[in-house]
Amino acid sequence: MRESLAPEFVPLVDAVEAHLLGKRRAVTQTLAAFLARGHVLLEDIPGVGKTTLAKSFAAVMGLPFGRVQFTSDLLPSDILGVSYYDAAKGGFVLKKGPIFTPFLLADEINRAMPKTQSALLEAMEERQVTIDGRAYPLPEPFFVIATQNPLEEVGTFPLPLSQLDRFLCAFGIGYPDEASERRVLLGEGHGPLPEEPLVGEETIKEWFRRAEAVKLGDAMLDYLQRLVAYTRKSGRFHQGLSTRGALALASMTKAWALLYGRDYAIPDDLQAVAAEVCAHRLRFAEGATTLERIRYELTAHVPPDS
Repeated sequence: MRESLAPEFVPLVDAVEAHLLGKRRAVTQTLAAFLARGHVLLEDIPGVGKTTLAKSFAAVMGLPFGRVQFTSDLLPSDILGVSYYDAAKGGFVLKKGPIFTPFLLADEINRAMPKTQSALLEAMEERQVTIDGRAYPLPEPFFVIATQNPLEEVGTFPLPLSQLDRFLCAFGIGYPDEASERRVLLGEGHGPLPEEPLVGEETIKEWFRRAEAVKLGDAMLDYLQRLVAYTRKSGRFHQGLSTRGALALASMTKAWALLYGRDYAIPDDLQAVAAEVCAHRLRFAEGATTLERIRYELTAHVPPDS
């Protein structure tokens, strides 16, 4: 029997899905990444709802929303901010950039030069930025959704591996199913966003605490380590998962368990998130790397009970 979301998370997922019809899995994956205190990279063609997902999610969570439209001439200071001398105050003052927001949409991130892309590295990992030698903490929570266009498009720059690794998970939204797209064509799914958030700050903090506290038993840790070892030793990939990748897999697995009402993780949780956590970190030695191929590779060759 297929599990259902825990009742406390259903209204939130329903509210976002109302603006992204037929994409419940993408919404749930985004919520899991948020609970795991990670960041999301949405990789897909323009026009399938990447920005809609980000804006709707921020609205129902009640998080102040910031957006940076990445372009080839964007500078790191356009994201982080600048320190300038204020004669009236007799010292340097920070003019904060858009990164100082709990929810940041980095739109079309791969249209910026690598130097500008790397401006997010410290922020995403350490939740602070350094400007002119001084560290400034970012808001809590701090959540980034970045969108990326296909690399075949003119004017795009591949994200460095170090930048990709800062994203907890990456996935596409894809085309809607026929019934959902028909509803979109009929004008559904374009209503106003909720005026009041569905969750409060204290609830979010409690969710973070509970996600971190989800138990990974010995059997689950064995399964996770077998999967990580397979990526490193099978010869199927150019390079295996790093330790950061293994930690990301553990965090996302625990968050998924919480979404389904459990304080302990089971193999189904790991299998549900493994492809989204691993696909942007792994490259097949032969043939194209796709989310579905990664999903099949990891579930077919690393069973939970081996």
